[in-house]
Amino acid sequence: MEPDYIFETSWEVCNLVGGIYTVLSTKSKTLQKLYKDKIIFIGPDIWKDKENPLFIESEVTALKQWKNKAAKPEGLCVRTGRWNIPGKPLVILVDFQNMYVHKNELYGHMWEWFGVDSLHAYGDYDESCIFAYAAARVIESFYRFVGGEKKNVIAHFDEWTTGMGLLYIKHNLPGIATVFTTHATSIGRSIAGNNKPLYDYLPGYFGDQMAQELNMESKHSVEKRAAQQADAFTTVSDITARECTQLLSCTPDVVTPNGFEGNFVPSSDKYLEKRETARRKLLQTAAALTGSHPDNGTLLIATSGRYEYKNKGLDLFIDAIRRLKARNKIEREMIAFILVPAYVNQAREDLKKRIDSGYTGKKPLPEAIITHTLHDISFDRIVNHLHYAQITNLPEEKIKVIFVPSYLKGNDGIFDLPYYDLLIGMDVTVFASYYEPWGYTPLESTAFGIPTITTDLSGFGRWVQNVQPDTSLEKGVEVLHRTDSNFEEVAEKIAQQLEKFSHWDEKQRQAASQAASTLAKQAEWENFIQYYLQAYDIALNKNKKN
Repeated sequence: MEPDYIFETSWEVCNLVGGIYTVLSTKSKTLQKLYKDKIIFIGPDIWKDKENPLFIESEVTALKQWKNKAAKPEGLCVRTGRWNIPGKPLVILVDFQNMYVHKNELYGHMWEWFGVDSLHAYGDYDESCIFAYAAARVIESFYRFVGGEKKNVIAHFDEWTTGMGLLYIKHNLPGIATVFTTHATSIGRSIAGNNKPLYDYLPGYFGDQMAQELNMESKHSVEKRAAQQADAFTTVSDITARECTQLLSCTPDVVTPNGFEGNFVPSSDKYLEKRETARRKLLQTAAALTGSHPDNGTLLIATSGRYEYKNKGLDLFIDAIRRLKARNKIEREMIAFILVPAYVNQAREDLKKRIDSGYTGKKPLPEAIITHTLHDISFDRIVNHLHYAQITNLPEEKIKVIFVPSYLKGNDGIFDLPYYDLLIGMDVTVFASYYEPWGYTPLESTAFGIPTITTDLSGFGRWVQNVQPDTSLEKGVEVLHRTDSNFEEVAEKIAQQLEKFSHWDEKQRQAASQAASTLAKQAEWENFIQYYLQAYDIALNKNKKN
């Protein structure tokens, strides 16, 4: 069945936070081709008086009449326009602050209607649920204005943070087909983040019991009910589907793997120019920080992602570099960058001065392992691990590690380049994930032609194994087997792989780069969008039957 309107609600619409932003912003172009201006994204209006560079406010024809004439709940304020990304889809941004007056009534209804437990809420629960409720009221208003009863309308909600919006729609607007996507279960992430073995003991974990133990009752409650009540429930990988079945007592109807848009990668005529710019900036910064003088033949390695020390394998990455350094078998200089946003204060003034002056001395700066100052640096786990691993970055050392703790949006004060414009300068990447429902970082790396090492505990790693069972760095992606108990083994294998890579000649590196790019093309949205279309069809058919 073909939808007439698709509303997709997420906290990360026009709001760059993490991987969900990449999912939505990259698939939107493909959806726009299929459903021109019938796909409408709904996000939070949280920029207030500041100009949001991701949002183009305008009186869009498709939304103008509704915005000006439709009945909307008292206190609900919206802005309409387009998302400033490829495809430029329609967007409604919701200022939900005035909707807090409905909180107690809303939570009471959610308990009566679906048994959602909001009594143990804390942190971002209230903010998320009130936004989700406000988004649902926007959908309700539009639905009634356009005579939605006679149309095929889909309301798609992403992550537990929007689950209460789905439940409101389910109870009050049963004619709307609902889709719920969890990009990671709140309990699974919490189990992993609390250093409990997730995979070896998964069959023995029960979601409700673990929610009580981990003080996650409210988030788990709304997520579980949304998954169970949705007309179509989806998640992003086979590995997370198992997790959903066990912890949410609900098996996804469809696995919707996360794709990528090839147009984020520069065309061939600009690729080399951008790569050279990135390498020049990376090497210049390393020289100013450490007092060394790396040449253009230096191998540049990176890991990146959200600051989840264990889940993203940051601990394992540092340990692998420590082992590589101890082996002392590489002949070329190597710099490993940890591109992970932390509790950053500001760019280091002493480093900026050296970069601006073109410093050519050989004296390293104090704490020559980090590019920005941090609040509470003594408590930072990456910094402490680097100290423990005796990473000092002395000029004469062949292997150095540099922690870049700032969001790379092009204004960090040191590199002043967006993440993709730095990523393109790397030679190889490592994403040693422990908990990674999908894994955009290794997919992005391959899309930019950079060979990567990842694990089979990431959805992307599992997908690679399915399409290319014989994985290796030579073929663009090395997928290492990781369990709850083989940390040492995986760290050693990463060190071995990086050592092997350091001995490759330019022809071998080019072949691996081409293999990575070719593999990534299979994961573009034009191939993966079919799974979303399947979810829409399931939702509409189930809704009509009910």
